[in-house]
Amino acid sequence: MKRFNYKAKDKTTGKIVKGSIQAENEQTAGQLLIEQGYIPDSVVEEGTNDPFVKVTKRVRGKDRIIFTRQLSTLIGAGLPLSASLRTVAEQTQGKGMKEVAEEIITAVESGKSLYEAFSEHPKIFNGVYLALIQAGETSGTLDLALKRLADQDEKDAAMMSKIKGALVYPAIILFVIIAVLAFMMIAVVPQVESLYQDMGSELPGLTQALVNMTDFFGEYWWLVLIILVSVIGGVFYAFRSTPWGRRTFDWFKIRVPVFGGLFRKLYVSRFARTAEMMIATGVPLLDSITISIDAINNVVVEEDFKESLALIKGGKPLSESLAEREYMLPLVPQMAGIGEQSGKIDEMLGKAAQVYENELDEKISNISTMIEPILMVVMAGLIGVVVGGTLLPIYSLVNSVSM
Repeated sequence: MKRFNYKAKDKTTGKIVKGSIQAENEQTAGQLLIEQGYIPDSVVEEGTNDPFVKVTKRVRGKDRIIFTRQLSTLIGAGLPLSASLRTVAEQTQGKGMKEVAEEIITAVESGKSLYEAFSEHPKIFNGVYLALIQAGETSGTLDLALKRLADQDEKDAAMMSKIKGALVYPAIILFVIIAVLAFMMIAVVPQVESLYQDMGSELPGLTQALVNMTDFFGEYWWLVLIILVSVIGGVFYAFRSTPWGRRTFDWFKIRVPVFGGLFRKLYVSRFARTAEMMIATGVPLLDSITISIDAINNVVVEEDFKESLALIKGGKPLSESLAEREYMLPLVPQMAGIGEQSGKIDEMLGKAAQVYENELDEKISNISTMIEPILMVVMAGLIGVVVGGTLLPIYSLVNSVSM
């Protein structure tokens, strides 16, 4: 889908208007303008003078949630799809989401289904989103599918916000530790060195080590900064952009003490909640499980869970297939088994997801409480070393002078 800048005359008022419109080509753009009540004067593809300029749309999660929920409400109220999209687009505040909404409107008005229009933006609407849209269009329950998507997006956003919020306090404590140490190394340690030089005494080993460290950072701070930025950038690139790095980081997340169990519950609850939505919307079981696995966002766990797909294809029940997985928590296959017997697999998976979501809420709220004493011990130890290296020599000098 391309963007065209146009100049046209309004049929009603006779005024000349300028703007931009999304279309597949100039002819389609002109036809859309005519349908909207304009007489096209010129239609030029945006960026024609600079073919190397490419605008990347950034859509905030909050804007996508609002867009989805408003669209669900309007469609549920009986408003036609095209009118619903236009109304939501007019109310959308985020620039990126507004542009995406305009492109969706253009695609729908050119004859494409909503699923096809959304699938043109895979970085914004993932596989879960697209599958539910397609199922909702097929079954005539598009408003319910959109509502489930908005609800799930809100839950995911709330969960990630809680995790980030729980890490804010430890981050502040760590910053204070670094600031105190930096102050003592810069302001106090040099004074102790000067005092010993004036007295003609030799610095104690610990104090000399601190002085050497202070001198090194003072002289080669630029080198330390380069190394630090390079290491952080290299690690970030490896973990985010290479298959090996991504796999290693994902493995670390589910193995690290304290947080490993939290991440495991997060992934299992995300899988169960997504599967509940997919099955309830009418997506076939195998497709539901496949898409739910892709929604986990952890390569190691996804690979483990994908082994259950072959078992399901071979005729094994969902509960037995999931029970054999290494990273699956026991409640999900148990509830899936009950759902298979009662014919309510989606409801049972939803209840299992709710249990783990509640446990996550409790654990996240206790993260700061657990980390605080550990950080305090670390801070006391580090500051104790610096204080010992600065104050003890002073006491030694005082004692030697008094003697």
